[in-house]
Amino acid sequence: MSPRAAARLETLGYEVVYDYVGGKADWGSAGLPLEGAGGSETRAAAHVRTDVPTCRLDDRLQDVRAGVRDSGWDTCFVVDDTAIVLGRLGRAALARADDVSVEEAMSEGPSTVRPSARLQELVDRMQRQQLSNLPVTSSDGRLVGVLRRDDAEAALESLEARS
Repeated sequence: MSPRAAARLETLGYEVVYDYVGGKADWGSAGLPLEGAGGSETRAAAHVRTDVPTCRLDDRLQDVRAGVRDSGWDTCFVVDDTAIVLGRLGRAALARADDVSVEEAMSEGPSTVRPSARLQELVDRMQRQQLSNLPVTSSDGRLVGVLRRDDAEAALESLEARS
């Protein structure tokens, strides 16, 4: 919407008005609500888990390993101070016996998906590639959460049952 339209809505009494110039695709990629037949409930953002462990480059693997196991996860995302994803510690990295920095143990640049990605396409991808989860990041690379395959499959079943 244009700045002029946003200003006019404010004069009409709307308290929450977005002057968003990034476009519809970026809006959805930021995890903001979508409407219509392909609304938010059919997208990754509605089904992500936000309790995934995170760590920093200079953390020690030994310290991170214990926290990840206690959390019930088998992965940890390496993020900077603004939650931008830098890497991932998977099962193999977390199983290492040596005490190294997270930076030395991580896999750099993990593949991520946007919050606006369609659930059906992501489930198809996870099944085809035998993935148990996918990290979800905003268009600027910030960690939104993780979409687990079992959660996504259950959500699709629920959506289909309502149709």
